[in-house]
Amino acid sequence: MAKCTFLGLGVMGFPMAAHLVKAGHEVTVYNRTHEKAQAWAEKNGGQSANTPHDAAQGAEFVFACVGNDDDLRSVCLGETGAFAGMDSGTVFVDHTTVSAKVTAELYKAADTAQISFVDAPISGGQAGAENGALSIMCGGDEGAYARAEPVMAPYSKMCRRIGESGAGQMTKMCNQIAIAGLVQGLSEALHFAEKAGLDGRAVVEVISQGAAGSWQMANRYETMLDDEFEHGFAVDWMRKDLGICLDASDEVGASLPVTALIDQFYKDVQKLGGGRWDTSSLIKRLRAMG
Repeated sequence: MAKCTFLGLGVMGFPMAAHLVKAGHEVTVYNRTHEKAQAWAEKNGGQSANTPHDAAQGAEFVFACVGNDDDLRSVCLGETGAFAGMDSGTVFVDHTTVSAKVTAELYKAADTAQISFVDAPISGGQAGAENGALSIMCGGDEGAYARAEPVMAPYSKMCRRIGESGAGQMTKMCNQIAIAGLVQGLSEALHFAEKAGLDGRAVVEVISQGAAGSWQMANRYETMLDDEFEHGFAVDWMRKDLGICLDASDEVGASLPVTALIDQFYKDVQKLGGGRWDTSSLIKRLRAMG
């Protein structure tokens, strides 16, 4: 079993780190709010540290799942950052959804420090993290990935190296682009059903068994019909991710007209006060329009 560090104990990181303990790994955690790290340690039997540097000392693998580019830089770099505390040959695995730019920056910094950096963003939401059923898309050196893959197994149902450094983040962008379109389509279908006086549950029972079926339909239609939006990935975070997608599309020469439009729809949801609602709240925008 490995000695591991986990940085960031949000709705995803908290259960992911717990899965490592259950698999028999020795785990030290760090969280910006130290009380949360202490609570995790008391609940799961691991240890907590006051800084990323202290948490990473002596670890074979350091995992991070924080908020954005700046959060990731803060836990990696500087005197109190994880890189300064990591031994040569250690593998750093980043589960945060961040820009390809910061991934390239940190991959280079890690290489200079003689440590490995794997970008490994995740999909599956809070339920996936809690149930150990996340999809993990990875980029980085083959050797580093091969070492990290079995350690990630306790919280993954699919883990794959897509290519060199940055490929994981680019794949996560594909994931978010696809989800945005699916959720908008599902929102419009349910909104149409409501306006037409149809039983939304009966409609989904039928169409979900055909070509219209999707994970979003299977897992979100009931809460959407019930006007409940506290069950998943927040709109504020989705807008952050879609912004990354749109910036990258300019760099690679891709056209994302639907993604750009839905990003503005999510902006409308934020204006309705729904920044912390889950992404299926796109239907709230349609209902607000009458």
